[in-house]
Amino acid sequence: MSSPLITLITDFGLTDVYVGIMKGVIAQINPEISVIDLTHTIPPQNLALASFQLGNAFPYFPDNTVHVVVVDPGVGSQRRAIACQTEAGVFVGPDNGVLSSALNQAKTVTVVELNQPQFWRTVTPSNTFHGRDIFAPVAASLATGYPLMAMGTALDPQQLVRMSPVPPQKSDQWLMGAVQAIDYFGNLITNIPAAALPPSWTVKLGEHLIPSGTTYGNVQAGKAVSFIGSHGWLEVAINGGNAQALLNCKVCDRILLLTPK
Repeated sequence: MSSPLITLITDFGLTDVYVGIMKGVIAQINPEISVIDLTHTIPPQNLALASFQLGNAFPYFPDNTVHVVVVDPGVGSQRRAIACQTEAGVFVGPDNGVLSSALNQAKTVTVVELNQPQFWRTVTPSNTFHGRDIFAPVAASLATGYPLMAMGTALDPQQLVRMSPVPPQKSDQWLMGAVQAIDYFGNLITNIPAAALPPSWTVKLGEHLIPSGTTYGNVQAGKAVSFIGSHGWLEVAINGGNAQALLNCKVCDRILLLTPK
């Protein structure tokens, strides 16, 4: 069995000590746990992007990894804190849809509501920092080997809050999708999967017509190109530049993919 491993996704940023505090809580329970930061720069309360990032990351980790996501605009409210055992790892976070992408890919075995305070940092958790007081200590206990069912009451997986991405619309000559994420480089990651793409295509984004390719270098520096990115989705990029800035795009912008007649 591999060593205990926890991954973290939050919208806490890198300025404050919140992420470090969560790691400290984990280390207090088991200093042998390895903690990997996936990202802490999710825009505040952006559940869709956090779900997207989790869904793209978890397949690259061992199946006994505990994945913690704390993007939690409903913290302190009646929203449930949950842990989900799947065939591809355990997912811990709020029941607000942020785990949707992973749970849509990995077969869920067991879900519990985290209502057993003996596994929390304190029986009187903060109303604003469940990452520290509930999610981090529960994740540490799970990674150490405590059974999921000890953490709380079983839930029906079908009753969890899910975000349902809108699939691309299709005709014989076009696909209409949208930008679902923008990475650090300004590359536009769409919701059009590789499996839906023809051998060649042209992307229409606003007034821009962008050719298909296989990588950045298929076009001259400063020019736009579209290709299948490492995530398996259609991407639009600028060779040596920032597509978000140069094409004036944002998440949810529509993108039209034209196919040859």
